[in-house]
Amino acid sequence: MNLYDFFGNNHQQRASLVWEQGEFLTIRVSGEYSVCLYSMGNFFAEIWYRIVDNQVDFVRGFKSNALLEPYLELVDLSQIIR
Repeated sequence: MNLYDFFGNNHQQRASLVWEQGEFLTIRVSGEYSVCLYSMGNFFAEIWYRIVDNQVDFVRGFKSNALLEPYLELVDLSQIIR
């Protein structure tokens, strides 16, 4: 699957794809959210959970190294980033 195919799915389908095919890397807190980072092979995905009720509000995929900056102190991404 590529990033373009990933975004062809709705919010719930993207979350299911991440849970089924993604490799969990780490979790961080951002405001009122727990944000889980997954490797999807040739891109990364984040699932944003509201802390108060653990509901998924947002699922995004990306290839940008800049979006990985919040995770650099949490996990060694050197083997994943190519």
